[in-house]
Amino acid sequence: MALPIIVKWGGQEYSVTTLSEDDTVLDLKQFLKTLTGVLPERQKLLGLKVKGKPAENDVKLGALKLKPNTKIMMMGTREESLEDVLGPPPDNDDVVNDFDIEDEVVEVENREENLLKISRRVKEYKVEILNPPREGKKLLVLDVDYTLFDHRSCAETGVELMRPYLHEFLTSAYEDYDIVIWSATNMKWIEAKMKELGVSTNANYKITFMLDSAAMITVHTPRRGLIDVKPLGVIWGKFSEFYSKKNTIMFDDIGRNFLMNPQNGLKIRPFMKAHLNRDKDKELLKLTQYLKEIAKLDDFLELNHKYWERYLSKKQGQ
Repeated sequence: MALPIIVKWGGQEYSVTTLSEDDTVLDLKQFLKTLTGVLPERQKLLGLKVKGKPAENDVKLGALKLKPNTKIMMMGTREESLEDVLGPPPDNDDVVNDFDIEDEVVEVENREENLLKISRRVKEYKVEILNPPREGKKLLVLDVDYTLFDHRSCAETGVELMRPYLHEFLTSAYEDYDIVIWSATNMKWIEAKMKELGVSTNANYKITFMLDSAAMITVHTPRRGLIDVKPLGVIWGKFSEFYSKKNTIMFDDIGRNFLMNPQNGLKIRPFMKAHLNRDKDKELLKLTQYLKEIAKLDDFLELNHKYWERYLSKKQGQ
């Protein structure tokens, strides 16, 4: 019986339609080599497990109880040339075509139809609380792709693509902030990435909950048409006793994601070409200091996060 599988690697999806339940994990890896050029021994397939453990090469696909068109993620790098690793990643339209949100804000932030969409998300979206919100803590909301992780470059493990100082950054932030992950993908991929990066299992900090693309809303902007955004009002509506505009900050490499709550958004520099930039990127190190400084404030609305570096420099010079 044929068992179609979809494999995500290097920012693309590959359909595998010729294998059956009697084929093995190694057969799948051999087929993926023909599609991607990644040798089987360099492949790591996330999501293939038997009794909670990664499936060995000799395990039959039928034993994995996969549903047709199950999506799995592959980690691994081609060996043919270092240029495949060190070369520029494919263009990311979201990063390249991002726009300055300031001119659009007034027209969409308080539009009734958008506020109604937020109300529906508050009512209908189900949040799985991983760790309870803590009284008196502020809220830090983090994007994943290009914020914490270079998701386009190729590597054997996700750790190679992790933004420098990630765990130190999260450990420090956790002292003053509850931490929420919000990515414009589905929850399966978010959970896989957080596990691969060691975020979901780190003993020095805890993630309060994670949100996926289903918590986002679509808004119409006069100049840009329809765009998807991450409205913090969804969190504030569900956890009003803990979080509000006054104590929330959100990091994202795409400014339009906080179009509905611009005063709470900080546009982080995207982390790309990890193999070239991992020794030079100090963004999280500096933002660790910024979060520590503003944690002393009662109200974040007096800040303009666009000038966070200027604010930090001024405070450190006092």
